[in-house]
Amino acid sequence: MVLRADIQAGLTRRAALSRMAGGFGMLGLAANAAENPFDPKAPHFAPKAKRIVYLMLNGGLSQVDSFDPKPALDRYDGQPMPGGGAPKTESSTGNLMRSPFQFQRYGQSGIEVSEIFPQIAKSIDKFCVIRSMHTDVPNHEPSLFMANCGAIQPGRPSLGSWLTYGLGTENRSLPGFVVLCPGTPVVGPPLWESAFLPAVFQGTYIKNTEADPFKLIRNIRPAASESAQRKQLALLKSLNEAHLEKRQGDSQLEAAISSMETAFRMQTEAPEAFDTGKETDATRARYGDSDFGRGCLLARRLVERGVRMVQLYFGNSQPWDNHEDIHVHRRLAGQTDPAVAALLKDLEDRGLLGETLVVLGTEFGRTPAVQNSSTIKLHAGRDHNSLGYTVLLAGGGVKGGMTYGATDDFGYRAIENKVHVHDLNATILHLMGLDHTRLTYRYSGRDFRLTDVHGDVVKGILA
Repeated sequence: MVLRADIQAGLTRRAALSRMAGGFGMLGLAANAAENPFDPKAPHFAPKAKRIVYLMLNGGLSQVDSFDPKPALDRYDGQPMPGGGAPKTESSTGNLMRSPFQFQRYGQSGIEVSEIFPQIAKSIDKFCVIRSMHTDVPNHEPSLFMANCGAIQPGRPSLGSWLTYGLGTENRSLPGFVVLCPGTPVVGPPLWESAFLPAVFQGTYIKNTEADPFKLIRNIRPAASESAQRKQLALLKSLNEAHLEKRQGDSQLEAAISSMETAFRMQTEAPEAFDTGKETDATRARYGDSDFGRGCLLARRLVERGVRMVQLYFGNSQPWDNHEDIHVHRRLAGQTDPAVAALLKDLEDRGLLGETLVVLGTEFGRTPAVQNSSTIKLHAGRDHNSLGYTVLLAGGGVKGGMTYGATDDFGYRAIENKVHVHDLNATILHLMGLDHTRLTYRYSGRDFRLTDVHGDVVKGILA
């Protein structure tokens, strides 16, 4: 509630009653349509995609064990990297290690996919597999900041905040930018905050560990009748706006007012939107009985209701950070694989895949060598690698059934058609109809943008 002592002291009982009477008779709960920051805005040019589902495998998916097979690792298994180019990482790195997983070609494209992703493999013709990603720092925090906010340090707006700032949303009864995670990834809320953009554009975080929408979203059940609640919120809105007149440009206060209005509308629409129990047993089974599976199903239900961006983190902390044993990837992929395949199929069946961009990403990759360390219990894991990794995209104006770029013979370093995170983010914005060089916000005397002063659209992957 944004009703502090200084408001109460500055408002007489007569003024309050006057506002209350006017509010009951004339004041609608929603802001004037022309003033609502979430109203749909015209893009810079015709978009290929209208919404995004961003699936983040936080912790660092190993590219050489998933979507970037390297036969040279089989030949040089257990040997030092030829030419003395051993990976330099934060811990001791040993000799090269072959992937314990088999790869096979799938689809008309013949793209090779690891055995741990059999359902994605069957849908590989829908995907563009970028094998030449690279980022700046091989540590989780700066790499997550870079992937989400375009900088290695906190204090920059997230991708979802930029999108809702630039485009608004199609459904004002739900948040424009929703973040799902059964816990919190490393760093946490700064990954989806709006920073210096108006606070109303920050992500709405939901801990997706419950199937019941009334447990999933706290306080979503009305505590009073609708008419009584309308009167309460109308009065509160009027008082807040009176306070806002004295505090022009207070984005936190503006965001609080807007969030109350959105929360009121959510009480009608959100319980239905977040209720995966309305899906058939067969549908829920296809996504899988896991937090990530339920999250993908929620993401589908939200984007089909007009939410601009849904970002789903795989789990708490950094579950894909398998320093000790890369075999853990098999268990994690067992939760990821059916959910991603089901999401794509459902979007396609509903005619939504063509205008929904699906990104399957990670903050960096892993080394092709085994990790050695006094703290490592097993010697079957891999360390962080920022120099070469893989990201998949589907739908939303992206060419399917293709690979783009390449790493070296060992999957260590991107060497062909290199794609930096800035390039990926520029491409995402482009697909949404936004020129990344023109989507700016003036703060502290300069114009900021998601891609800073970098980034080129990866035209080779555009349909």
